[in-house]
Amino acid sequence: MNKEVLPKPHPFMANSAAVSYKEMLRVAEVDDIEELFEQIPNEHRYKGTWNFPPSLASEAALYKHMNSILKKSISCEDNLNFLGAGCWQHYVPAICDEMVTRTEFLTPVWGTPSSDHGRTQVWFEFQSQIGELIGMEFVGLPLYSYGTAAGHAVRMAARINGRSEVLVPSTLDPERLKVLKTYCGFPELNGYISIVMVAVNADDGCMDLDDLHAKISTKTCAVYFENPTYFGSIELRAHEISAIAHQVGAEVIVGVDPISLGVIAPPSEYSADIVVGTTQPLGVHMNAGGGVGGFIATRDEAKYAKEYPTLQVSLTGTTHPGELAFGLTLFHQSSYGSRENGKDWTGNSVYLWAVANATYMSLMGPQGFREIGETIIQRSHYAASLIDEIEGVSIKWRQGFFKEFVVDFSKSKLTVAQINKKLLEHSIFGGKDLSRDFPHMGQSALYCITEIHSLEDIAVLVDALKKVVK
Repeated sequence: MNKEVLPKPHPFMANSAAVSYKEMLRVAEVDDIEELFEQIPNEHRYKGTWNFPPSLASEAALYKHMNSILKKSISCEDNLNFLGAGCWQHYVPAICDEMVTRTEFLTPVWGTPSSDHGRTQVWFEFQSQIGELIGMEFVGLPLYSYGTAAGHAVRMAARINGRSEVLVPSTLDPERLKVLKTYCGFPELNGYISIVMVAVNADDGCMDLDDLHAKISTKTCAVYFENPTYFGSIELRAHEISAIAHQVGAEVIVGVDPISLGVIAPPSEYSADIVVGTTQPLGVHMNAGGGVGGFIATRDEAKYAKEYPTLQVSLTGTTHPGELAFGLTLFHQSSYGSRENGKDWTGNSVYLWAVANATYMSLMGPQGFREIGETIIQRSHYAASLIDEIEGVSIKWRQGFFKEFVVDFSKSKLTVAQINKKLLEHSIFGGKDLSRDFPHMGQSALYCITEIHSLEDIAVLVDALKKVVK
């Protein structure tokens, strides 16, 4: 760069003005911005021409430009959506949106005690409600996602028993598996945890106990499985899996969809030690580019409580006898309190979603969770039974599933990609294409039915599928 030529100031970036630019160079004690990049090898630097569009001169022009881009999107509000696979379309009551946009919660998501206008109480209520729902006493504040919760839980187990291997089902969500691999690290680094895949039975999609027996050992820190599974199957042998893990001193980590717990037994009833899961179905809209929420829960035992990397809220006394207040506890063991000396790096979190989650759970209550669970079970099985009657189409693992099920299109002579493209012409988002991540399953797709899907919606899907695969 010619030292005499200053960059043209950007209308939205005050620091790009000539005077500010010179001042930043002075403070950095360099004469040329290129000095700041000397450590980057020359061969690593792009030498072509940047083909950027011209800068926009006004906020009005920027608004128009961004709006034209956003209008290209097609939403689940304008189309029938049967896609789940980790982010599901559930109904979000209007009060959930109202609560998370109230200034009491929106502005002091994090800050000093003086900025707490009921925030800590809501966090405590979130923890209490999750604990009640899954049958555990000790719950941390939410994490970024289902995957980060699973990753932290495995690292907790490894710290508890000093082992370095985790067993997971081979049908684990590929995205969640990638997150887990990141948390487990690399062989070249300290604290590496190896991931061993356990086969599933072809007839029901549940974990193969013979393969589990063959692979588990005294090196295993934990056995991780999900109920429902990624493919929606209900794990029929959860008790046996827990027993096998405990025989060798391994921890049992179970991942759950909390909205299923009105009809499926909570993990505490089949001897889970650590429970993780998503909180997105509990009053959080589908979104991309941000966390949708996850949680970790355990029994209220010191060996677990002292390994949490998350923030905790507890009740404490005040200067007035008999009065209680809400405050953070075990703060020192988190990266917030001890930075690199904390139990783990918690990273970004979704504390505002805890407000939506607590609101949703308080509205539902036990009866509400049972009713929504029964509705989802009934409608998803009804949809599967109709799809199974279409020529060239079949349902895998029909004996028991929650919300999601696998549709096999292999005999239709069409790929899932072709089918989904044709369904889009009917304003329908088809199921998640499984053919790339699970090629042994052929041309299969993961379909999702929730309480938002009416019988008429299901009929529209079945009619469209009949036309597409004929």
